[in-house]
Amino acid sequence: MIYLIANFKTKPGSTEAIRKAVAPCLEATRREPGCITYDLFQNMEDPDSLVFVEKWESREALSAHFEAPHLIAWREAGSQYFIERTIKIIHPDHVETL
Repeated sequence: MIYLIANFKTKPGSTEAIRKAVAPCLEATRREPGCITYDLFQNMEDPDSLVFVEKWESREALSAHFEAPHLIAWREAGSQYFIERTIKIIHPDHVETL
């Protein structure tokens, strides 16, 4: 089992537009083979900071997710709102930074 933690700093005031754009991806990803959990959270102290917390059965399942049409559509729709991002994949024995 692996985890993916993706932190995003977004343009001020864009949270509602982001939530609307990401909704189809959240729904479709949760049905993907190998997806255990896939959640989006907003920082209560900084509403322009979002974090995805994902749990996957394997790195292979996560790699397949990266190629899914709904994720590609979300990346294109959401990219206009992001200022910076940090993505870490946490394996049992090491951490990947994308």
